[in-house]
Amino acid sequence: MRHRIRGRQLSRPTDHRVALFRNLTADILRHGKIKTTEAKAKEARIFTEKMITLGKRGDLHARRQAISFLRDVAVVDKLFHELAPRFAERPGGYTRITHLGNRFGDAAPVVEIGLVE
Repeated sequence: MRHRIRGRQLSRPTDHRVALFRNLTADILRHGKIKTTEAKAKEARIFTEKMITLGKRGDLHARRQAISFLRDVAVVDKLFHELAPRFAERPGGYTRITHLGNRFGDAAPVVEIGLVE
């Protein structure tokens, strides 16, 4: 039974999975959009939206929480100074997932996840 169990495991141990989501989130915030599989994108969207919400809060505690998750001060600076003002009036839904088709090697559904606007 899977009662009260959230998220996808993606066939990875916990530390590898957490590192994957940190890296995907940092890349989305750094580049604006990335291409990845659908399952990874749907999970990375959760963390990306949480980081943008922290950026919108803008206080010191939110900044330290973002640094502890992203581990990249340059990305956190971009988040707090460029992205947070951009989404200041938006109540949520900062990312968009666009389907691109299937990957040739294993037919995995490939999507592009990016920031809106």
